[in-house]
Amino acid sequence: MAQHLQDTTALHNGVNMPWLGLGVFQVEEGSELIQAIKSAIAHGYRSIDTAAIYQNETGVGQAIKEALQDNNLSREELFVTSKVWTADMGYEETIAAYKTSLAKLGLEYLDLYLIHWPVKGKYKETWRALETLYKEGRVKAIGVSNFQIHHLEDVMKDAEIKPMVNQVELHPYLSQQPLLSFCKEQGIQLEAWSPLMQGQLLDQPVLKQIAAKYGKSVAQVIIRWDLQRGIITIPKSTKEHRIIENVDVFDFQLTEEDMTLINDLNQDQRVGPDPDNFDF
Repeated sequence: MAQHLQDTTALHNGVNMPWLGLGVFQVEEGSELIQAIKSAIAHGYRSIDTAAIYQNETGVGQAIKEALQDNNLSREELFVTSKVWTADMGYEETIAAYKTSLAKLGLEYLDLYLIHWPVKGKYKETWRALETLYKEGRVKAIGVSNFQIHHLEDVMKDAEIKPMVNQVELHPYLSQQPLLSFCKEQGIQLEAWSPLMQGQLLDQPVLKQIAAKYGKSVAQVIIRWDLQRGIITIPKSTKEHRIIENVDVFDFQLTEEDMTLINDLNQDQRVGPDPDNFDF
């Protein structure tokens, strides 16, 4: 159980991944993006999550470079994730997309590279490319994003290497319990994107009541709920006070009763596309 912002969990290949990170989905290139990442790293974050389709890898790379210098950190102290987009899926295409992402980020390697969506007929060849990148030491860990149980089973039928991470939409209205149980059985680390449901849960009555009990914000309660379920989480914010607040979650623990109350909010409700019905 994480006790500190820089605590990590060991993926099944032994690579250590921070429990908490900063997501930069829907943050455009520019000063706001750069400042958000620099602020996060200055305040102790060590994990940054981006993707090719976010079209902000260049800014992420610049922010990382500046933050490493400003905070006297080495590249090895950060954990950087990116993802191959659906248009670049396929074996050769994925290798090329990886090189493009790396060049934009200005990095020599990625800590984690993910298949962004399970595009039918394409994700197995894409996975084979990720295995190649991993075996060549060009990425420390490989995984998938938005994969359901049947997608994971399908990949693993032919895979040499089991995915190390599955990053999915996950929040109290989409608790993903069956997927969490499956991933735990398989040794695949589950990671939550949109843990705060893009802000839609901040006025949720049950969550507000629980937050008041602990003297915490709803966001802090949700992030704590993730951690206590063994889920890595990457809340997004560009505001410094929120970046700080989101990780002030190590001085309280939700009771089993409160965990159950939050679990019971599940409605299988998404803010993003359904991976089984998304028209890629």
